[in-house]
Amino acid sequence: MERVAITAAIENYLMAIYALGEEDQPVIAARVAEEMGVSPSTMVTALRRLEREGYVKVERRKEILLTAKGKRAAESVLRRHYLTERLLTDILGLDWVKAHQEAHRLEHAISAEVEERLAKLLRHPATCPHGNPIPGKGASAHSKGVPLNRVPAGSEVTLECITEIGERDARLLSFMQQHQLVPGAKVQVLDVAPSLGIMSLKVGRDEFSLGIEAAKKIRVQ
Repeated sequence: MERVAITAAIENYLMAIYALGEEDQPVIAARVAEEMGVSPSTMVTALRRLEREGYVKVERRKEILLTAKGKRAAESVLRRHYLTERLLTDILGLDWVKAHQEAHRLEHAISAEVEERLAKLLRHPATCPHGNPIPGKGASAHSKGVPLNRVPAGSEVTLECITEIGERDARLLSFMQQHQLVPGAKVQVLDVAPSLGIMSLKVGRDEFSLGIEAAKKIRVQ
């Protein structure tokens, strides 16, 4: 994958915009600022730079869209992030939370040569540990799946992935790993209680509740 020489700060903004774009709501500056943990003024400055350098464009309704250049840059750093997560979980045995946190630190420092050697070492995995497709040459088309919160009670589904936004929630990652809510798991939806904001689920013999807002970040088939 083509490597674009950009700063870690810009890569982080592009990753946030890319990840938010997978959700159901339009990507606007306020959402990106919240995800990045920056002030509105800092976000305005960053957005102007991203526009000036051709990574994004802003529509009339203030929706932020990645340009082709911006998408390539975001996918480049996502590829390094996901490959690093695979290394940390599959080879070093770190749990989901630690792997995601460490991968976020390392993703900006990996060279193109190391990236390709890492992919070869891992035998070119198709997805990250959380089920998201790894961008790169030969990446197959990937259906987005259905958000778990939309599945009616009485259904059984197969967990496909947790969105990149969901990956950034350390408590959710830990909860999912604890209850074996992992890619490929068969999940029974026992009950949905919108008034309480929870769903009752079953994986194997384990019955537990999950918040509906958290379920929005999980994709199933």
